[in-house]
Amino acid sequence: MDVTSSPAATRIRKPPAERREEILTHAAAIALEGGLERITLRAVAERLGVRPGLITHYFPAAEDLVIEAFVRAAVHEREQFFPTSGEPLDRMAHFIAHVESGASTPLARLWLNARHLSRFSPALETALQEQDALDRERLTEIIEDGMRTSRFPVADAEAACIRILIAVDGSGSYVNSASETVHPAQEHVVADMADWALGLDPGTLRAAVGALRHPIE
Repeated sequence: MDVTSSPAATRIRKPPAERREEILTHAAAIALEGGLERITLRAVAERLGVRPGLITHYFPAAEDLVIEAFVRAAVHEREQFFPTSGEPLDRMAHFIAHVESGASTPLARLWLNARHLSRFSPALETALQEQDALDRERLTEIIEDGMRTSRFPVADAEAACIRILIAVDGSGSYVNSASETVHPAQEHVVADMADWALGLDPGTLRAAVGALRHPIE
């Protein structure tokens, strides 16, 4: 038998930075699908088709992997949430449309999950506070841009930001419910709160969100 004719099983050794990114990407996907508790060294290893020891090499402490996976998911979602260019009303409408469409539901579940677990993990609580601050910063920038152009007749950008994010969190508290949202007051609570917080006429952001979803051709 010619052993040279049998294909040799070779393991591809990836650069450390590439392998670490791959691990975090899969860990974040597990978190979004089933929660941070589902992130284990074995679960990530099975996704990658490697031994758990390889995951341990990059993340000796499982908690570090859990926290970095949460941060990875939050950072990715922030880029989807908050456009950095364009007219402030359109940027705010984009943010609200993302919430109302249900596209942010997996991350809303993850935030709810992380807030609960952070009670028992000071390191996760620190990561939550950091990501919260970055979200507030990005949303406040949109509001301040609208204030400079007199589009948002509001006096306090930080207060408006906090009120809007409270509405987002309040809406997100229902994401684990099996029943569907049917009442417009709940469906559009973020848009309605944002109108009030920004000093806009009632219905302004509902209309702006509708224009994004159904642009005039």
